[in-house]
Amino acid sequence: MAAASNGNPSVTSPSTSLRTEWVRLNVGGTLFMTTKTTLCKDPKSFLCRICQDEAELGSEKDESGAFLIDRDPKYFGPVLNYLRHGKLVMDKNVVEEGVLEEAEFYNITDLIKLLKERIHSRDNSFGKSNGKHVYRVLQCHEDELTQMVSTMSDGWKFEQLINIGSQYQYGNEDHAEFLCVVSREYPNAVSSEKVTEPTDRAKVLQQLGSRM
Repeated sequence: MAAASNGNPSVTSPSTSLRTEWVRLNVGGTLFMTTKTTLCKDPKSFLCRICQDEAELGSEKDESGAFLIDRDPKYFGPVLNYLRHGKLVMDKNVVEEGVLEEAEFYNITDLIKLLKERIHSRDNSFGKSNGKHVYRVLQCHEDELTQMVSTMSDGWKFEQLINIGSQYQYGNEDHAEFLCVVSREYPNAVSSEKVTEPTDRAKVLQQLGSRM
């Protein structure tokens, strides 16, 4: 006996369901595949509207059926991943301002707020140090300058060069001497007893150079 079908809801095959759930996006020539569920995490966003295929958006599709979006794919990746798992993950070569520009374009409210907070925190912490800066003053002759600066290592950075005049003479030629100020940042955990301070002679020479 054949089973009656009148009044029974139609059954959608798994393959049909997958075809309607997955969405292809062609962002600046790069193909992205995701789901409508992901794109609709923010129901007021442009991405949610585009996957609903709203006619008023006038969205065009490429030959494969992917929605064409004229934006930078490098900055779209972090936006899409945020919609997927709710976390902002960016490569080192991607700046927050670029992702913020995309988040504002797609109108993803929570991501816009998160990026503005991160940019504000980054800008306010710029220039602050978690360690102690130690400065050393090194005396050198004119012909030693290039070698000394080029061989600095172990985190030491060149800060200032002070000409203290001629301190010795070979024949009829004067040979100038310089004070080279270098610095290095030590973590706060490093004991101050392990940090080498400038010698008294170097301090005197630095004061002499500052008056010249």
